[in-house]
Amino acid sequence: MKNTVLSLMKMKETGDKISMLTCYDYSTARLMEDAGVNMILVGDSLGNTMLGYPDTLSVTMEDMIHHGAAVVRGCKDIFVVVDMPFMSYQTSVYDAVVNAGRLIKETGCNAVKLEGGAAVKEQIKAITDAGIPVVAHIGMTPQSVNAFGGFKVQGKSEAQAAQILQDAYDVQEAGAFMVVLECVPAKLAALISEKLAIPTIGIGAGEGCDGQVLVYQDMLGMFQDYVPKFVKHFANAGEMMVKAFKDYDQEVKAGTYPTEAHGFKIDEEIIEKLKEK
Repeated sequence: MKNTVLSLMKMKETGDKISMLTCYDYSTARLMEDAGVNMILVGDSLGNTMLGYPDTLSVTMEDMIHHGAAVVRGCKDIFVVVDMPFMSYQTSVYDAVVNAGRLIKETGCNAVKLEGGAAVKEQIKAITDAGIPVVAHIGMTPQSVNAFGGFKVQGKSEAQAAQILQDAYDVQEAGAFMVVLECVPAKLAALISEKLAIPTIGIGAGEGCDGQVLVYQDMLGMFQDYVPKFVKHFANAGEMMVKAFKDYDQEVKAGTYPTEAHGFKIDEEIIEKLKEK
């Protein structure tokens, strides 16, 4: 069944949990489609996982469009959300609508995501008024890493917790149909999830959210630079890949791959004639 804004909202109402994973390419999207995942986030985390940047700040609109379009081509039923990169929406409401429109038109995705609470209410409202579904993102917002002084849990003090709750109300009122809660205390995330009419998606926000999202390289053990506390390895694909690469390297160097079974035949008579030329 095709996942839509309405079907995802219905899952919130019925208490069915929503699954979301990041994805950045066609072949991985096809596998996630086969697995029955509800949502894909083409995250600006591709700056870390795919492009080797230390953070997400260097990611461009062109990066997001390139990867987003590839993912959409691999999806049939999954609901695809594409991140709006740093400075594609903060500069003005006009820029936010134009760039959100570009992501929808040039990738074919179903919704866009942008970071921030009260500070981006006007952008969210304008984008949704243009007919584009918006996923909000509050708590630890990676594009604000410099302002936060690093990747740190948000909402542990009373003042911070109150601000995050207000941000949640603000993005819902502005028109977001879903909100990601990143690196906030589990009880705070559960409270926000109870109070909001729209679904919450947690990442490092505990089990009380309406759904969960993880970076797929993290959950498969493929990204070795650092492993956040909230990540569970559902497979050690990274180890399997290293072993396969080593086996390939050794067989090529030993001359044991390829064999005759991996090749294509030609009439020997043709080869004999070519030798005479």
